[in-house]
Amino acid sequence: MPSRERISNVDTAWLRMDRPSNLMQIVGVLLFEGHLDFERLRNSIERRMLGYRRFRQLAVADGSGYVWQDDPDFNLDHHLHREMLPGAAGKAELEQFVADLASTPLNHNRPLWEMHLVDTALGGQALVMRIHHSIADGIALVGVILSMTDTSPGASARHAPARLAEPEEEDGEDDLFWDAIWRPMTDAMLTSVRMSTNLWARYVDLVTNPAKVLDYARIGTGIAGEIAKLATMPDDSRTCFKGKPGIAKRVAWSEPMSLPEVKAVGKVLGCSVNDMLLSAAAGALRAYLVERGDAVDGVEIRALVPVNLRRPQDAGTLGNRFGLVALELPVGLENPLARLYATRERMEKLKGSYQAALTLSILGAVGMAPKFAQQQVLDLLASKATAVMTNVPGPQSALYLAGARLRQPLFWVPQSGDIGMGVSILSYDGKVQFGLITDKNLVPDPERIVGRFACEFDKLLMLVLMEPWDRLGDPDAVEAGLAQAGA
Repeated sequence: MPSRERISNVDTAWLRMDRPSNLMQIVGVLLFEGHLDFERLRNSIERRMLGYRRFRQLAVADGSGYVWQDDPDFNLDHHLHREMLPGAAGKAELEQFVADLASTPLNHNRPLWEMHLVDTALGGQALVMRIHHSIADGIALVGVILSMTDTSPGASARHAPARLAEPEEEDGEDDLFWDAIWRPMTDAMLTSVRMSTNLWARYVDLVTNPAKVLDYARIGTGIAGEIAKLATMPDDSRTCFKGKPGIAKRVAWSEPMSLPEVKAVGKVLGCSVNDMLLSAAAGALRAYLVERGDAVDGVEIRALVPVNLRRPQDAGTLGNRFGLVALELPVGLENPLARLYATRERMEKLKGSYQAALTLSILGAVGMAPKFAQQQVLDLLASKATAVMTNVPGPQSALYLAGARLRQPLFWVPQSGDIGMGVSILSYDGKVQFGLITDKNLVPDPERIVGRFACEFDKLLMLVLMEPWDRLGDPDAVEAGLAQAGA
């Protein structure tokens, strides 16, 4: 008899979140030097990935919800495909291939994942994958994929799941925001949130009765305060990035940047690597708006950032165990130093926030609710933001899969509701790569954004090289000095 396992409330929420304009699938692209040994690739998938029963199971509806059920006709050939790109088989063709997959639903009559080994003219093959979010969150899935890799071209696939890089300490001080994101939450904190009685009902009550925000505000700055803040959060700025998304997507990615160089500049400016990268992202979005002739003064773009809520004992397990925090990117600031310091300040304020645990609780609650109620609540959350932004600290040494060296890994998480943009930042082997997925109707040319990430970092690099370091803490003084020099 096939094995059956009840799908958790949170995973049910992700399973039901699919809509034609935003499919709930995590998309990844692994770019390799040279060609993979196809039989070794199959063997790695069978030994590591398929060791998780979830990748052999169907999501099946029953009278009381959904269950994971073994697929009696499972065949790896249904999920692993070989592809050839048309034309020049270059980066543009590969980006179009990935965009088409991101716009195409997975077959729900089979386990919800696929891999495509693609021949390219980029110096090696690419492995393109898409996995439904109901199976696991991005943190768990990146671990599964990395566990199939080797540390040398001739090694056999490891059996133990690979670990993502731990947050680094810079000069003895934690990166305030991202350290909190990647360090697993404590049982005490998770319990305090789960026992805070009907969080979803409180959230909906505030949404429908805004006047009650004062009652919540009087309770304090803990969970009740976060509920009030989340429920009454205003929409961010209206830009060309917001609107009603269609089915077609576009993807683009940048050439890798030097991670040691980013660290060195950040050390001089008193900012973490992630301050630097997010500020560069804000600058790239601003430059794109300026090029289109859109207004940028005072513009704030809010990004929903996934936060790891896994406990140490959850390592190596699947499912979704993350929440979300809302980070406002200061796109309206032209001065790159002012933008960097504003980003740093906003990230520090999010440390210790209950937002992430609260949104996880809301996801669990709506997973039990009727589908139309789930859609209303999640659409309301999504309407407050323009983008989903992820930052994954990957391994800092070269990895190999089926005998080929992994040159550049990229992953994108899906966007819910009417959010039409996903930004991914991933570090690997001493480099940082930016990826972008957009809705074709809203941003048909995402390559014009990712191409600016390095330019925005270079602005900070030039200031460090040319300005007196004791003046770099005052953005206005630096701006005045540059204006005087150019006069």
